[in-house]
Amino acid sequence: MSERSAQVTIAAGYSATEWELLTGLPGRVIVVAARSGPGGAYPPVAAGLAGLDAVAAGRVFDSDLIRAVVAAIYARHDGAPETGAGPGGGVDLLAACRTAVRVLQRRADPADSAAYRQWVQSVGARVCRTASAVVVPDAALAPADRRFLDRLGGALALR
Repeated sequence: MSERSAQVTIAAGYSATEWELLTGLPGRVIVVAARSGPGGAYPPVAAGLAGLDAVAAGRVFDSDLIRAVVAAIYARHDGAPETGAGPGGGVDLLAACRTAVRVLQRRADPADSAAYRQWVQSVGARVCRTASAVVVPDAALAPADRRFLDRLGGALALR
């Protein structure tokens, strides 16, 4: 089976709404994590780029689901509106994560589910590490970033 055929097969296992949720969640994590500091205290560009790099790293993961999600993200046309990925803040993101967990429990192989949830968490962690380093070089995570990652992990059923 070609890589493209595998991606189509995986996407076919989900409704359009579910697939939009799974493909939009990493980007939403980047947006919220990049502004999680108090009042968005740091420039989000470096943090956002770190998040994009973490998303791109999913292309080589040993999970068909993650590779299909990344391929779908990259296949979107520039300027095409993303449905279901509105500008909501942390509360909306955490609710979306909990919904994604329920979708994955129903539809995904347990290994793919775990890998996807850990990958989304790693996207957030990469953004937060970069953002914290901009505020306080060589320091641990900023408290706001640590709280965000704790809440994200809980919503993704990783804690």
